[in-house]
Amino acid sequence: MSIFTKIIEGEIPSYKVAEDDNFFAFLDINPNAKGHTLVVPKKEENKIFDLSKEEYTSLMNFSYRVAKALEKSVPCLRIGMSVIGLEVPHVHVHLIPTNAMADMQFTKKEKLTNEEFVALAESISSNFS
Repeated sequence: MSIFTKIIEGEIPSYKVAEDDNFFAFLDINPNAKGHTLVVPKKEENKIFDLSKEEYTSLMNFSYRVAKALEKSVPCLRIGMSVIGLEVPHVHVHLIPTNAMADMQFTKKEKLTNEEFVALAESISSNFS
């Protein structure tokens, strides 16, 4: 069982921003930028291109909705998207509020307090539709 499955099942706490029957989105606790969000399918799959075309399309549609909520919640030039997946063997999309290319390089990290994480998750969640 991956760490993301444990998060989805509530065994590990998270700052959830959105959820439906098939997908779960939560704030990255070691974010590149304020609002860095991970979107994962509830079904554990190691590689994104091992998803069926329908699952892939649904993941992108859900990620789009989360990105739109992020845009309304976090001032930025754009929302960057990255799918690398080497850290955890469970498909995940990184949605990162971006103001510079460095925000997408996974070398610079932001520090947020628990209160900042909670407020941010609530803001994004309230803008999710």
